[in-house]
Amino acid sequence: MPLSVIAIGLSLLGGLGGLTVAATFLLFPASTRKQLVPWLVSYAVGVMLGVTLLAILPQAVETLPPVQVFATLLGGILFFFVLEKLVVWRHCHTDDCEVHEHAASMVLIGDTFHNFVDGALIGAAVMTSVPLGISTAIAVAAHEIPQEVGDFAILLHSGYGRGRALLLNGLSGLASTAGALVAVFALPYVPSLVPYALSIAAASFLYVSMADLIPGLHRNRLELNPIRQVVLVGLGIATIVALGHA
Repeated sequence: MPLSVIAIGLSLLGGLGGLTVAATFLLFPASTRKQLVPWLVSYAVGVMLGVTLLAILPQAVETLPPVQVFATLLGGILFFFVLEKLVVWRHCHTDDCEVHEHAASMVLIGDTFHNFVDGALIGAAVMTSVPLGISTAIAVAAHEIPQEVGDFAILLHSGYGRGRALLLNGLSGLASTAGALVAVFALPYVPSLVPYALSIAAASFLYVSMADLIPGLHRNRLELNPIRQVVLVGLGIATIVALGHA
């Protein structure tokens, strides 16, 4: 099967899989969502840390000197830090989202760009190996679920109907496919960029998990039971280990 087809399929899993699960949460009572979404955040932390440290970075180090890999990783983390300052990169992960003027449009613009980048990272992973692409897509989908729940809340609070909110988030999710295609068709011409792209992917996952998700868990805003947090983070890591990358 052509890598472009695999990349498209996995980018749809990453971009729309999380959205589909998040959309089903709209059918649940608010009390149920408030209980389940924090669990997903803890699980997403484990998946993202696992795929970064057990799959992506070891793969990058195999084809690039460690100093260059970690220098790119550091540069990527700083890039996402600056990006967060310039654009609203960080997302709400609960139904209690503070809604500001123009919040809905900012969410949609930010999500579209974020999904494009995620798709490109999935495409770069597929160019290295299909199993790595699968792990990357799962990591993307895992952190998209609580993010999309929060985004839905912002759109609904801004006056959007459920159908329109779902449609707009779905169109935003398709940007991941565009990103994957750009990576698949561009990287073969410059294969030396693949390990750098993987390092940027690692930076993205580390930044989101450690600058966004983990602080929320520490402040107990999302999950009050620390034992459950640790167990769910461990299950996320175990998911990556089970895929054979440890």
